[in-house]
Amino acid sequence: MAELVSSNKVFGGDLRKYKFKSAALGGLSANFNLFLPSQASTTTKVPLLTYLAGLTCTEDNGAQKGGFFEAAAAKGLAILFPDTSPRGAGVPGEDDDWDFGTGAGFYLNATAPSYAPYYNMQTHVTLELPQIIEAAGLPIDFTRQSIFGHSMGGHGALTLYLASTTKQYRSASAFAPICNPMKCQWGQKAFTGYLQGGIEEAKTLYDATELIKRRNEPVNILIDYGTSDNFYKQGQLLPENFVAAAEGKNVSMRAQEGYDHSYYFISTFAPEHIHFHAKFLCD
Repeated sequence: MAELVSSNKVFGGDLRKYKFKSAALGGLSANFNLFLPSQASTTTKVPLLTYLAGLTCTEDNGAQKGGFFEAAAAKGLAILFPDTSPRGAGVPGEDDDWDFGTGAGFYLNATAPSYAPYYNMQTHVTLELPQIIEAAGLPIDFTRQSIFGHSMGGHGALTLYLASTTKQYRSASAFAPICNPMKCQWGQKAFTGYLQGGIEEAKTLYDATELIKRRNEPVNILIDYGTSDNFYKQGQLLPENFVAAAEGKNVSMRAQEGYDHSYYFISTFAPEHIHFHAKFLCD
């Protein structure tokens, strides 16, 4: 059962922080933030947009710095902000590096024996959190969901959208996503660490560039990245690989001149991403 930790008024709605014991994350305590617009009530359920944050982040980064609430309030959209990994699993080596382990769950379900009991962020985001929110009686319409994210969270948003066999999400968008993780250092490190089958196991499940190749149905995807993003320049993001694989599949890829990887970049284009999702969520 979710316990309310705090609530703050913002743009006429409420930003609420909850905590609960997560079965998907091995019984560890988990936090999430949920923005409920003023349109949400005991008689009116609102659509849900899930935001996935990047490496080293928590459930607070997007809520505090993303700049999403004014547009979401105007459109009547709720926003869910999950954490980025389990906290306190105690797996040997999980805190050795900033880009693996705590704060770096990569939105997958681990199969390597030491990580499998705890690192199940895919299940946590797609199944567990909706169940917890519904059980709490919060006014969310789970038949209308979309997903977006930043960096590692952009990878998560794209892969959870593209891999869903139930079409859980109507649209996906991303800020500076890790588009082809099999071919970058961040992804290779995550996949060889979390997955028993390593990169080969990830190929059909957790790489957006591979997933879009096999997607025959129409997609609704928007991606922004900055041309001055150091991680883009280092070859961690590889948006060109994704857009080449997605040719003719309704993907909007925008290179934003001079922008970097920060939340200054995200907050600049946040309203456009909210409006993009509103087209699919606000019937």
